[in-house]
Amino acid sequence: MKVARIAVAMAAALAIACGGTNVSSPSSATSSPTPAITAPGLPTATPRVLPTDTVNPSAPPIASPAASESAGELPVDWSGLIAFATERDGNSEIYTTDPGGELTNLTNDPSEDVQPAWSPDGSRIAFSSDRDGDFEIWVMNADGSQPKQLTDDPGIDGMPDWSTDGTRIVFASDRSGNSDIFLMDADGAGAEPVLEDPDHEFSPEFSVDGLRLLYDVDVNESDLQVTVSGFVEDDFFPRLGRTDPGPATDIGPTWAEGGTAILFASGRDGDFDLYITPFPPPGPTAQIVDKLTDNEADDVAPATSSDSTRIAFVSTRDGNEEIYVMHADGTRVTRLTDDSADDGDPDWGPTAVAVP
Repeated sequence: MKVARIAVAMAAALAIACGGTNVSSPSSATSSPTPAITAPGLPTATPRVLPTDTVNPSAPPIASPAASESAGELPVDWSGLIAFATERDGNSEIYTTDPGGELTNLTNDPSEDVQPAWSPDGSRIAFSSDRDGDFEIWVMNADGSQPKQLTDDPGIDGMPDWSTDGTRIVFASDRSGNSDIFLMDADGAGAEPVLEDPDHEFSPEFSVDGLRLLYDVDVNESDLQVTVSGFVEDDFFPRLGRTDPGPATDIGPTWAEGGTAILFASGRDGDFDLYITPFPPPGPTAQIVDKLTDNEADDVAPATSSDSTRIAFVSTRDGNEEIYVMHADGTRVTRLTDDSADDGDPDWGPTAVAVP
């Protein structure tokens, strides 16, 4: 499952192997038709309920995944494109898909191309590739043409995201000895660390207003937690809050509901499901956490559409990693890809929106 291992390596061993966005599975001991997702060096999450976790009684009911797992079973109700990484060609390449499952291959290289990130205007896609021998940040036109290498460092560079004005790219790198967050111009110039501390930080994402960064932090190389830091220009302020102060593995954070909520995957219930929490949180310790998916398989790597009405994510519920789409309230779960190879790293194009 190479598509599942790039974030695992940056989070745990800081040595990207080949692949995408998932992390160790607390349910790895259960039987499965395919090998369970594993993360060397990461302990499995211990199922528990913290007193600070408050389930919102007004949360919508969770959709039954069994009722709508196949592509085409529900009417198509969104338009646009989703970029993702897939192993269907024998190594990881970047494709796009439309709501009907029409695929377009954007990269064709014997190396591993992963973690696509659309520019705000939809004209370019940043991604991570090891085509020069180690993982670097690259950019290409939205049709796959004119790939250009932006970083060139012996360290591992990955997990790119664009600033809201498209002028800068934030990414994770271990070039300073552990995984930290760096910021550079969109042409690759001026790469500088913007967050350095003894913990490992990765999976950065700009807020809609460009004033905050959402990211994962690996505390003591064991507990993965979602964190937000605020910054104006290049000045960072202390961490504003975490989704959970306990030992659960919380991964893959992304902004939701126009920046007023954080969507993430967590292993707090024994396997990875998707959760959402309001931002800012209601207090320094209290958290309101709604569970959006509830499946014995792993649901990870959520991505929100530009109009905040749809969520794409990766799930192993059909035996391997596939891309699924659901409504923002967790209903109408539909499988988008269907291939024996693994698919991961979904990212919505900026024009992908709901349709009547």
